[in-house]
Amino acid sequence: MANSPNRDLDGLLVISLEQAVAAPYAASRLADAGARVIKVERPEGDFARGYDADAHGHSSYFVWLNRGKESVVLDLKQLDDLQIFKQMLSKADVFIQNLMPGALERLGVSMLDLRAEDPGLITCDISGYGASGPFAKMKAYDFLVQAEVGLAQITGAPEEPGRVGVSICDIAAGMTAHAAILQALVAKGRTGQGRAIEVSLFHALADWMNVPYLQHHYGGRKIHRPGLHHPTIAPYGAYLCGDDRMLLISIQNEREWVRLCTELLDAPNMPSNPKFDSNVSRVKNRIELDTIINGVFKKYSIDEVAQKLQTAQIAFGRLNDMDAFGQHPQNRFVAVRTSGGDVQLLSPGAVVNGVLPQLGDVPDLGQHSANIRREFN
Repeated sequence: MANSPNRDLDGLLVISLEQAVAAPYAASRLADAGARVIKVERPEGDFARGYDADAHGHSSYFVWLNRGKESVVLDLKQLDDLQIFKQMLSKADVFIQNLMPGALERLGVSMLDLRAEDPGLITCDISGYGASGPFAKMKAYDFLVQAEVGLAQITGAPEEPGRVGVSICDIAAGMTAHAAILQALVAKGRTGQGRAIEVSLFHALADWMNVPYLQHHYGGRKIHRPGLHHPTIAPYGAYLCGDDRMLLISIQNEREWVRLCTELLDAPNMPSNPKFDSNVSRVKNRIELDTIINGVFKKYSIDEVAQKLQTAQIAFGRLNDMDAFGQHPQNRFVAVRTSGGDVQLLSPGAVVNGVLPQLGDVPDLGQHSANIRREFN
């Protein structure tokens, strides 16, 4: 098992003072790789435990993000518990926290002091807006940050803005933190030195907003909400088939455009039409183009259109609901154990050496408190 990708971080101690999504995401990926992750929870527990009760009585968010961790309950306002916490930190390789800015310092714990005492320690602060600037002290949650970075304004149907349907800011911050921690571990292996990492929801997703930012700031482009169409490529969007199901197609170059016209639209002269002879022209005339495509697609069922597109080697995707997605033939599942029963999770995206990861159990609140208190007292 020493060379197993599940155990790459075996022997690493991660202390994570965490709640909600972003920090638990980063810590869960370290646990997946074999690190010992101790999740420090307040007496009432991570509030994400109460987001829903859909996974055998457990929160869907919590089951997804806390597999393979140990849970210890500490009231850090109590001196004895605070001392246990500090003792844990003295043994840690990585410390992750996503309390409100300033909350850790009010407990008498300083990241700077921790690294001074242990130069090899890797610390990761996750916040809403970063450690400085006028928004630094503001509370921040995923949906609110989606609005602040402009994502909600370019998401949704043309009539009104919309929220991305998953916690994309939190996930972006968790992914960014995870990558930065792994980079720090590589650097520590070479130099023996840890480092201070700061990640915010705002800045993690702002990075992902670079394309619309550059298009607007340098290109002068007004970014419109495209709904189920790409804002700058056509045809690239959703079309209605004869059985009232939606299918999306994506044309990425002129060769594909010619094949679509010839093999599906039965319009071999269409690529030479000045309205449609380039992507720029097709975007300008999208309404007329979509009318033509819908007129052809509605003659066939979605499966018939999909088969024609497959034959023409044109990329497509069905607009699936959760039932259809749950039965998708490409899904991979892994099991995690909870006190309410085993839960089948969609597998993490990376497969290493052809083997799906083996994920640890989801802890109940304070499940490991007694043992951890004895160990670090």
